[in-house]
Amino acid sequence: MKKKLSIEEKSSLWLATLFGVGYVPFMPGTVACVAALPIYIFVHNQLAYLIITAVTVVLSYAICTKAEEILQEKDSKKIVIDDFAGMLITFAFVPYNIRYLVIGFFLFRMMDVLKVPPANKIEKCHGAKGIVGDDVVAGIYAVVMLHIVRLFT
Repeated sequence: MKKKLSIEEKSSLWLATLFGVGYVPFMPGTVACVAALPIYIFVHNQLAYLIITAVTVVLSYAICTKAEEILQEKDSKKIVIDDFAGMLITFAFVPYNIRYLVIGFFLFRMMDVLKVPPANKIEKCHGAKGIVGDDVVAGIYAVVMLHIVRLFT
């Protein structure tokens, strides 16, 4: 018989799976990244955007260890708030432009898949440090590259 989840556990799981996006059967991390794009598209106030990003990153660190324990899987593919947070980082201080949206999306996904050091080492950390940390690094790499693209285009 399955253990009944507490409200705290249900909330952690609900947020970690980005309100159920993590249960999408095909590429849930990519779907979570797509879910982050409307924030970039519609939130043009940089301070508001940075607050949303910071809250998402902090929330990710706060809940992902608990969600991993509930799901009983190391870095479960159902946990996608980390991908969402990494995508938000990708567009920090980047003015809205459809070209930047497309380039940034692919840069983040590429950095997330390649696990460029130190992301590859961070990913091996226990709990939220590993789950979220590699996506934060991927987002930082992607935003730096996106700003370089902006300089030369």
